[in-house]
Amino acid sequence: MSDFPRSLLPAFPRFRRLRRSAALRDLVAEVRLDPARLVLPLFLVPGRARRHPVASMPCVFQLSPDEAMREIEEALAEGIRAFIFFGVIPREQKNDLGSAALDPENVVCETLRLVRGKGLPAVAITDLCLCEYTAHGHCGPLSAADKDGPRNVDNDATLELLSRQAVNHARAGADVVAPSGMMDGMVARIRAGLDAAGFAETAILSYAVKYASAFYGPFREAAESAPAFGDRRAYQMDGRRRREALAEALADVNQGADVVMVKPGMPCLDILRDLRDRLEVPLAAYQVSGEYAMIKAASANGWLDGRAAMLESLVALHRAGADFLLTYFAREAARALREEAR
Repeated sequence: MSDFPRSLLPAFPRFRRLRRSAALRDLVAEVRLDPARLVLPLFLVPGRARRHPVASMPCVFQLSPDEAMREIEEALAEGIRAFIFFGVIPREQKNDLGSAALDPENVVCETLRLVRGKGLPAVAITDLCLCEYTAHGHCGPLSAADKDGPRNVDNDATLELLSRQAVNHARAGADVVAPSGMMDGMVARIRAGLDAAGFAETAILSYAVKYASAFYGPFREAAESAPAFGDRRAYQMDGRRRREALAEALADVNQGADVVMVKPGMPCLDILRDLRDRLEVPLAAYQVSGEYAMIKAASANGWLDGRAAMLESLVALHRAGADFLLTYFAREAARALREEAR
């Protein structure tokens, strides 16, 4: 080495050599977004020909089942293959138990039957939670008030209702059920209920790591599910606790979860990486309503390039470890990816 001309030795590494063109950058990319990795959330309302805009989420709508079918068919043509359904019902149909969630004729079940009746090649995922169906907006029936303060959700009473809701959705045609209420033991009870009812093949995508977050605000407008009092910090996770995320995820995997989710997405990139390094099951991330609304609002005001920010945010979630992404940008991102591929 001492005889090698110093003038020929590199003074420093040339990382930029592989960044010179789009083709080179694509050749060495470690992460590639694909429409097949995107899940489109849909808010379902009873009736026909209903397509109501959500004010805080531009380009997002509450859809009646017939309109949802049109949305699904268009999204399938754009390369999206998976959808998650949220039921939204009139206030007069809500009660303290969330009984409408168990109605086999509710709007989620109606939409599932339409999807299956048309033989669409869609992965149908359903949100399992009672907050959209309870009059008080919490994620299950409430326990009695005690000396320590106001009533809270009755964890164990909620488990039975979630199990029945899961069977209801599976019977209507759900491929995957996704419990989101952060009740302890929910995955085990849902798995037992599905298996006992003959739905051993129905998968569970658990919202295993769901932090209490300010970023859920626009969703609560879309789903009409804001708590009538208090908040959900007694059952959703505290953002100041990082190690608990692994414990929650492992508990759900051990109870039978096929996939685990982290929510919200962008504020939890470190959590995604932690779980990806420790878990072998597929991992999902939810780019939640507040993340979507921020990018949309900044783009509308000319403060940033909305399309570039959308794709960059999705790449970040995928790079951090998420195998697939729930995002309100799904259709917009699919179109952008198709244009880039041309």
